[in-house]
Amino acid sequence: MIHGQDHEGSTCHIARMLAKKIGGEAIEFFLPRDFGEFCVGCTRCFGESEVKCPHYNKLSPITKAMDDADVIILASPVYVYHVTGAMKAFLDHYGWRWMVHRPEGKMFSKQAVCISTAAGAGMKSTNQDMAHSMFFWGIGRIYKYGVAVRETAWKRVSPQKKRLIDKKLGRLANKIKSRQGRVKPSFKTKAFFGVMAKMQKRGFNQADADYWREKGWTKKKRPWRRTIDL
Repeated sequence: MIHGQDHEGSTCHIARMLAKKIGGEAIEFFLPRDFGEFCVGCTRCFGESEVKCPHYNKLSPITKAMDDADVIILASPVYVYHVTGAMKAFLDHYGWRWMVHRPEGKMFSKQAVCISTAAGAGMKSTNQDMAHSMFFWGIGRIYKYGVAVRETAWKRVSPQKKRLIDKKLGRLANKIKSRQGRVKPSFKTKAFFGVMAKMQKRGFNQADADYWREKGWTKKKRPWRRTIDL
């Protein structure tokens, strides 16, 4: 779980509720406490290697945790109809992992959830901020859950609202558990990946083209097939 702010508010509580219902070990990161750097726009991650990013070492623990996880939860309260600045800064650092560059093969068999809350509105656009990155990372199955809690503190959210949230999270957790181990990307993801594979044959960016060729993705291999190392 990656939380878009430091304090444990409604969004944090809901993300934890879902994680508990899914089961297993949950690892949490809080932004900007655990990572608070802004992308400096040097483009070295694209043109050379992600290890050239000046913040690579600080980001590595979160990257490893996401790569090892079966389910990734990105949780952000609504800030002016979008994610928090900390969450946006975090996502900016993974442009090199988009399918147009060097996606991680493990992502195509993962599930992920976008969670957002607000006192009133803005959950749809906030979840979409996070879902955009998830799609371009290649994540196989993406869920969105947004809820207007009608309060600014979790302790003041009504018992009726909390019961409704609990019920919906239970259904979502059941979906996730039922699909675990047999997740495949959508047709849209596969189609976009195919377009990128053709582009990489022309070598638009040398670091990216080399990566795709080494993976065998410019030919017939695909990261969601069991014939390659996931």
